[in-house]
Amino acid sequence: MKLLVQRVSRASVEVNENIIASIDEGVLVFVGFDKEDNSKKLESLTDKLLHYKIFNNLKGKVSLSLLETNHEILIVPQVTLSVGTKKGTKPSFSQAAIPEVGEKLFEEFKELLEKKFGATASGKFGANMSVNLTNEGPITFWFEL
Repeated sequence: MKLLVQRVSRASVEVNENIIASIDEGVLVFVGFDKEDNSKKLESLTDKLLHYKIFNNLKGKVSLSLLETNHEILIVPQVTLSVGTKKGTKPSFSQAAIPEVGEKLFEEFKELLEKKFGATASGKFGANMSVNLTNEGPITFWFEL
C-alpha cells in the first residue's frame, strides 16, 4: 500500500466535468494498492496518516497531525502508484492489486478513515478523474508499507 500525501489549501475531483468531491484546508491522499496488501496494512497506514505531523503550529513548525487540526481529507485511488518503473519504458502493472481487490481495499480505507477521523471525501475507483489542487508548502509525503 502506498500513499502520496499532499498538504493542500483546496482540492477537488471531477468525473465527466462534474465535481464529485472537494475539500478546503487538509490533505489530498493518492492511494495505490499492491498484490500483498491486506486489512492489517490498511489499519497501520491509516493510523500513520492520521497521527503524522503534516501541519504547522502557531510558530510555523510542522508539528500537528490531522487529528490535532481536524483538517479535511480527500482520498483518490491511483493504481499507477503501484506500477513498476525499474525496467524499460513501459509501466508494469504486475505488482498492483487486481481491480476487484483494489476497490475493496479503497472502500475499506475510506471506512477506516471515517470511523477514526470523520467525514472523508473521495474520488471514484476506476473512473477517469481530473484532480485539481493547491499544494501548500509545498508539503508532500510518501508512505509505504
